[in-house]
Amino acid sequence: MCAARRRWGRRQRALLWAVLLAAWEAAWGQLRYSVPEEMPKGSFVGDVAKDLGLQLAALRDRGYQIVSEGRTQYFAVHGKTGHLVTAERIDREQLCRLVEKCVLSCELIVDGQMQVYSIEVEITDMNDNAPSFREAEKELRVSEMTAPGSRFPLPDAHDPDSGRNSLQSYELSGDEHFSLAVQAGPGGDQRPELVLAKALDREEAAFHELVLRASDGGDPARTGTARIRVTVLDANDNAPVFSQAEYTVRVAEDVPVGSVLVTVTATDADEGVNGQVKYTLMKITEIASKLFRLDSETGAITLLQSLDFEEGDSYELEVQAHDGAGSFETSKVLITVTDVNDNVPEISVRSALSEISEDAPSGSVVALLHVRDKDSGANGEVRCSIEEGVPFRLEKSFKDYYRVVTTRELDREQVPEYNVTVRAADGGSPALQSSAVLALRVLDVNDNAPVFAEERYSARLAENNAAGALVLTVRATDADWGQNARVRYRLSEGRVRGAPLSSYVSVQAETGALYALRSLDYEQVRELQLWVRAEDGGAPALSSNVSVRLQIVDENDNAPQVLYPPAAPAAGSGGAWSGVELAPRWSEPGALVAKVVAVDADAGQNAWLSYELAKATEPGLFRVGLHSGEVRTARFPLARDAARQSLVVVVKDHGRPALSATATLSVVLAESVAELLAELGSAAEAAAPGEAAGSLTRWLVLAVAAVSCLFVAFLLLLLALRLRRWRRRHLLPPDSGALRGVPVSHFVGIDGVRAFLQSYSHDVSLTADSRKSQLRFSAASCCDTLPARPLPDEPAPLLGEEDVAAALPADPSAPSSHNEPALLLSVWAAEERPRRRRSPEPRPKPGPLERGHPAAAVAWRRLRVSLLAAAERRWSRGRRSVLPPQAARSPGAGRSGSGPASRSSSGERRREAALGGERRRPRRPERAGCAAAARALR
Repeated sequence: MCAARRRWGRRQRALLWAVLLAAWEAAWGQLRYSVPEEMPKGSFVGDVAKDLGLQLAALRDRGYQIVSEGRTQYFAVHGKTGHLVTAERIDREQLCRLVEKCVLSCELIVDGQMQVYSIEVEITDMNDNAPSFREAEKELRVSEMTAPGSRFPLPDAHDPDSGRNSLQSYELSGDEHFSLAVQAGPGGDQRPELVLAKALDREEAAFHELVLRASDGGDPARTGTARIRVTVLDANDNAPVFSQAEYTVRVAEDVPVGSVLVTVTATDADEGVNGQVKYTLMKITEIASKLFRLDSETGAITLLQSLDFEEGDSYELEVQAHDGAGSFETSKVLITVTDVNDNVPEISVRSALSEISEDAPSGSVVALLHVRDKDSGANGEVRCSIEEGVPFRLEKSFKDYYRVVTTRELDREQVPEYNVTVRAADGGSPALQSSAVLALRVLDVNDNAPVFAEERYSARLAENNAAGALVLTVRATDADWGQNARVRYRLSEGRVRGAPLSSYVSVQAETGALYALRSLDYEQVRELQLWVRAEDGGAPALSSNVSVRLQIVDENDNAPQVLYPPAAPAAGSGGAWSGVELAPRWSEPGALVAKVVAVDADAGQNAWLSYELAKATEPGLFRVGLHSGEVRTARFPLARDAARQSLVVVVKDHGRPALSATATLSVVLAESVAELLAELGSAAEAAAPGEAAGSLTRWLVLAVAAVSCLFVAFLLLLLALRLRRWRRRHLLPPDSGALRGVPVSHFVGIDGVRAFLQSYSHDVSLTADSRKSQLRFSAASCCDTLPARPLPDEPAPLLGEEDVAAALPADPSAPSSHNEPALLLSVWAAEERPRRRRSPEPRPKPGPLERGHPAAAVAWRRLRVSLLAAAERRWSRGRRSVLPPQAARSPGAGRSGSGPASRSSSGERRREAALGGERRRPRRPERAGCAAAARALR
């Protein structure tokens, strides 16, 4: 019960796969179904009518038939449902013994359409056959002297099922002396062999009983068994030997029954019973066993039944020769069947018409024929032909199907009936042929359609025509007579711009006159393409069509339309147009200011446009391109030209009469952004409030101006930073100069220049005229008297106004050479205070050394030169050098100061003369360092 349920479940799944496969094949134009074998009669295969898109009612009215190759019809179409069902129980093993994939082909022929639909049904295998051995019992004779490892062929099993349901494995049971080995054959089949695993001893056991079991892969699996009886014989010296390892023979399929096809021969060198050789067939199919017989004594293979190349073209046999002692040898026999042209081509009329109307069009199908030749190769190639002189021809339809179609229209008045002979011949030598005759009667009908006098008609009609104007007249004639020759005209259906064609034109049914029903406009409809049909009075009526082309001729009824500048928003402006353009005052002659763009809905000459400057604020300032519409400057704008220029451009076409339109341009002349903004602002105030376009333009211009100003300010700031950095590099040389070895504590920043933190005792006398001041150094050596100051990275003034009192000595009468520089600065500061009080401009920092004050700068420069000159003289007398040895080696260190330092007093000159001899001596490193320091302070 459970096995039956599983079998029924497999059948349901197979049916589902069959339906899905059928749907896929129908989409590709070929029906293909799949059903399992052994289905009962009337089982569902597929919905043919639905898959082919055929209506059941039309299918029943037109007639249909299912045709299969062979004598048995395995399928049929249910008349009420249109389903393809099985007509007989199908056994796959009986139909497809020699093929792996079993496919049955049939054709559905619709008689009314003369259409052939190919249907392929694959028969899937069911595990309904168990493996079986041709011999249920097999006896082997083995000598006891046979060495272990020897192999003996065993009979193989046969399972007619395919795939997993076919033979899958072998098993051997029964004795430890033998084992089983399975070898794969050339065709993929399994060949069992008995292997001697242990030496035999006749005295121990004269017989061995074995069981060989074959199993398939079905669910559940089926098995078949064969009994193997091994007889142990005494020692045998020699085994039979075949004359050939393989025998090959080719025979024609028409060889007579009983003929000897081939004789196998084997010899044995032993004497007596051991030398007698007998032959047996070890491996042979069921079909081959019915066709061939082997003589066990002579080895002759004879034919039992007639061969047929179409059923089998080759057979393979395995012959075994064994002697009386049990020794054996095998040989293979291959029998190949050659084809003979023994089959006449068969012509089957599957569908045919007995009568045809004489008005049938060329190519009408008259009959459907099936031609078949069972032979193969050239013998099976069929050539079909039809007799000459008839208006029919043969066309290849599908596979071996041919259609008889008409080559031209038939005329019953000339030939009322036809007998068409179709012949088929194969390619054999000699060729075999057959024929079939088709009888066809021609029916008389209205077979002459009206014919127009011209193949096509055309006419030209000017637009703005009057309603009901005659366009042209068409004319057709009919070769029939009576009512069939009466011709009537009508328009074919169509639409123009969404409206029916009949609302534009009409045709008079009796005369064929074509009228225009409305006034046509070229700008809307430039051409009408219509068809006029002429019908006769036959039943059914015949008709013919003619093409009528109506061309609308253009007239100049449309004025030019200005696209740019846009239309003026002011009410009551009529056809005027306006726009605002910008132009700089430095524009050169020929500079493009604006362009007027216009179109004309007319065509041809009526659409050719020209541009003229009709009116301008300054007539000679602008010009307009005749054909381009480009507005350019004609000269340089002058200062007297108004900032706002108004231009009126006239656009004309070349029609007769010519039509025109005007465009108004407002051009703003400006020299700068400010002037341009002012003009735009005034224009915005004059414009209507809430105008989106003017407001947008104004904001765009303001944004551009703001971005430009920011960019210029950024450039100025960047330039100032660059100049400041350059000035610092030139005023403050890098530390790698001549003063590299001087400690930082010996310098102080004064107005961007480094000075020594050394004070020297000197006498100074100042007058109102600073050019007559005297400076004298005392004999005391210099020392560090200035207080500590910030580092050079944080420069501070040497003396401020608040430090003047602190610089004076506590006792004026006490001589102090260290306070002379402070005293000099205090005197200079006292002289400068009245000047600053009289200065009308207040200063935030009234220090005497502030940069930018002219008097302070001159006084300080002179004081600095005097100090340097005195320091140079003191250093020349052997005082301690301030600069390190590196600075003394700098270039030009031996030169003394110049400029104001050269204007020393007469007392100083005498002192220099007294020391002339000493100064003429070679310069020492200390003096070279002093000169380098002087240049650094300059």
